[in-house]
Amino acid sequence: MNYYLNKKRLGQLLTGAAIIPVLYACGSQEKNVEPATVNWHKTSDGVVVSLQDSEAKKVRLQVINDRIVRVTATPQQDFNNLPNTLMVVAKPEQTAFEVKQNDASVVLSTADLSAEVSLVTGVVSFKDEHGKVLTTEVDRGNFGAVTRDPGVVDADSFAIRQQFTSDENEGYYGLGQQQDGEVNYAGDNVELTTYNLEISIPYVVSSKDYALLWNNTSISRLGDPNPPEPLKEGFKLFDANGNPGGLTARYFDGDKLLLERVEADLDYQFLAQGSNRTTPMPDETADAKNLRIEWEGSIESDTNGVHELKMYSSGYAKLYLNGELVLDRWRMNWNPWYHNTKLEMQAGKKVALKLDWQVDGGYMRIKQHKPLPVAEQGRLSIASDTAKAIDYYFVVGDNKDELVSGYRTLTGKAVMLPKWVFGFWQSRERYKTQDEIIDALQEYRDRKIPIDNIVLDWSYWPQDAWGSHDFDEQFFPDPSALVDKVHELNGNIMISVWPKFYPTTDNYKALNAKGCMFNKNIEQKNLDWIGEGYLNGFYDAYNPECREMFWAQIRDKINVHGFDAWWLDAVEPDIHSNLSFEHRKDLMTPNALGTGAEVFNAYALPHAETVYQGERRDDGDKRAFILTRSGFAGIQRTGSAIWSGDVVSRWSDLKEQIAAGVGVGISGMPYWTFDIGGFTPEDRYRYSAKGSVGHFSMMNESEVPEWQEINLRWFQFGTFVPLFRSHGQNPYREIYNIADKGTEVYDSMVWYTKTRYRLMPYIYSLVGDAHHKDGTFMRALVMDFPSDLNVRDINDQYMFGPALLVNPVSEFKARSRDVYLPAGADWYDFYTGVKHTGGKTIKADAPLAKMPIFVKAGSIIPTGVEIQHVYDKPDAPYTLNVYTGANGSFEIYEDDGKTYAYEQGAWARIPVSYNDKTGELTIGDRVGSFEGMTKEREFRVRWISAKRDDAANFDTGVAKAVTYTGKAITIKR
Repeated sequence: MNYYLNKKRLGQLLTGAAIIPVLYACGSQEKNVEPATVNWHKTSDGVVVSLQDSEAKKVRLQVINDRIVRVTATPQQDFNNLPNTLMVVAKPEQTAFEVKQNDASVVLSTADLSAEVSLVTGVVSFKDEHGKVLTTEVDRGNFGAVTRDPGVVDADSFAIRQQFTSDENEGYYGLGQQQDGEVNYAGDNVELTTYNLEISIPYVVSSKDYALLWNNTSISRLGDPNPPEPLKEGFKLFDANGNPGGLTARYFDGDKLLLERVEADLDYQFLAQGSNRTTPMPDETADAKNLRIEWEGSIESDTNGVHELKMYSSGYAKLYLNGELVLDRWRMNWNPWYHNTKLEMQAGKKVALKLDWQVDGGYMRIKQHKPLPVAEQGRLSIASDTAKAIDYYFVVGDNKDELVSGYRTLTGKAVMLPKWVFGFWQSRERYKTQDEIIDALQEYRDRKIPIDNIVLDWSYWPQDAWGSHDFDEQFFPDPSALVDKVHELNGNIMISVWPKFYPTTDNYKALNAKGCMFNKNIEQKNLDWIGEGYLNGFYDAYNPECREMFWAQIRDKINVHGFDAWWLDAVEPDIHSNLSFEHRKDLMTPNALGTGAEVFNAYALPHAETVYQGERRDDGDKRAFILTRSGFAGIQRTGSAIWSGDVVSRWSDLKEQIAAGVGVGISGMPYWTFDIGGFTPEDRYRYSAKGSVGHFSMMNESEVPEWQEINLRWFQFGTFVPLFRSHGQNPYREIYNIADKGTEVYDSMVWYTKTRYRLMPYIYSLVGDAHHKDGTFMRALVMDFPSDLNVRDINDQYMFGPALLVNPVSEFKARSRDVYLPAGADWYDFYTGVKHTGGKTIKADAPLAKMPIFVKAGSIIPTGVEIQHVYDKPDAPYTLNVYTGANGSFEIYEDDGKTYAYEQGAWARIPVSYNDKTGELTIGDRVGSFEGMTKEREFRVRWISAKRDDAANFDTGVAKAVTYTGKAITIKR
């Protein structure tokens, strides 16, 4: 029997029954009766319905614009207690709408949607402009007791849940950055939280072209409204001999058995305080040098259907079910996370389970979700730990891009980032002196490898003065000179800043005097990991006065040296790693907005927004830029990009970043990146008999091929994400430290770097679209091919802009991979020009030096000449690469790339269109202008229409060159 299900089979299962917790309970069904009295009234922006026999006493609909309606259901008699959730900045626009009663319901209609509210139950149903039902609330929602807030719970706070109807095969996308490798979350359980690797954007996009922005900042859940539970809560457990009560746990030091006992819950998930585990290891393991734990037995459910197992782990962990290896993961010991698998079970039938865990100081627990009750399977369900009301925004659009635009209408426009941000970045954990930074940048310049940004990561301050924002004079004697030298080399430099302070620093003392510090971490004596460990606290970023103090401190100590950008790290906030979520909430309680539970997911947003606004106010017209390890809905308006946290150098992590980035893009956040190569490698890469590995030649020879290959494959992938950024621990991550010049790996990395820069006219145009047109340039396939059901679940391919189908390679030694070419278009191999018909899967070549890329017929891709940084050769020719076989168009966007003049209209667009029938390419009249604009430029035209070995060489095969002065030119093929 096949116990392990793919996504398509999961969507077809409707089996089993389950014990139903309170939040599972279905509400009353619609009653065919008239309300006793008129219980609704129209408002200036919508309608309010009053209810009697319902937990919700009022239901309010507010028209934001023709495509967006806010729905709020409260147990109160008014809406005065609703909190500021920080994410939404939109106010209701002047919009024509109609409200009318229809039997036992009231209908609110705009030009693009209608929302019908039952006057009996308060249930809301949504229809598009043609009257087609998009979705309907299943009930009026659930309002339960708050049980997951360790702070003082307000009398008007509730744990909430709302369910919605769903069509067969309906897909759900978005939700920010998850690490489960999924793009379509229909039928899945997703916890929206904040963690080193997790960034929640509570925006759910349906394949039916509607979306929901869930207006809540606490931990929320899609699918099962409850967090996963230990195995013992969902299964009968049997030891290795078949005896009930638990599984057999064996503790080894290497191969030496230290202890064998039966355990019902292998709970080594969290710390209690300092480095002390909530559940201590057995005394028998105290002297173990190589601790390994086996957990073996079987599990039995009383419920048919698909169960989910979630292995929270770090160290090496292998999970077997019925003898089959289903999870094989490694994470660095200090940064565990969940790895999931699904299991179809029959009630009363045992499944053999075995776990093999090499502890290495790490963390472990296996949890589970049982199947939802049959009636709930397939529904869209969203629940939150704490709220004042059920509150969400319903958005409609004609396509997914309009839904992204709706998100940004609500939470803020994506601002233009400096152009240099989209060049190549080199970073390391960490450059220990200012000479190391300059030497690295100089090496790139000497080797003629393009680069725009180099990064000064943490610990540039004196060891005992975290938060002082001082520079250690021994290693960084002249930070202003460092910045000046980087600028002299035509580079930019970003600096890491944490919201963390040692209590001995003046900055801490100033913040603490204003009540701005979360001091429980200090009171609990949680030391950090520097030296022998130091007491430390994070500041209250929910308090506007505290945020302004934080900005003033970094401005006066760091910004004065001329640094170009901010790296805001650990902003989950990671006050003390590996504490339980309840403990983390407590460390943030109280804060200026309430309890830690109430605002748990949102810390990064106000923190970044104040730095962005401060920079704009105090630092002239220079575009601000922030890289932040966490984010939330609205982060795109803060001049920020987000990245996927401290992923590891493993193929599984590489693959999961594809879906993570796709999820971020369709959630509405255009600016995303990752640590190329993975932040932390396994020790087999990091250390050898020669010591800590810097240059790859210090590595054990047996490990070099895989190390170079995973870095190259990740690098190829990284070329085609919004921000192109290499970062990690040892081994060093500079191209020349990964491989030697003249080797296939080195030469491929250099070629992809140069290709990124050649593509800059295309890429920066996508950046312009992200701001001016609410565009997205890392695109789920469902965005561009909504009618092709085959793309709904594809999690390892995506579109980079409108033209490029990107297909990363995520298996060691793979030299080909399956690529699905979406239907409705023809596709060209980027490298060879070979043309394929869409709607089929092909076996694409993937030699080590190349990642499969395909170009949609009808695409026009503008490229530039070879440059060493993004501002190099601004008046050089552009090449228009036209992929024939379909009509196409593209707009080349330009501005000064450095200032906010674009906000006053200082930008230009050059429209380019191709008519395949006539073979005519038209470079249209330029629209707009800006200071410093290249008014006259040579355009070269290449036609890609058949197999040609030089298809990816933008310098060859030029059919025609013309001089463009801003007036329309037509070129005949």
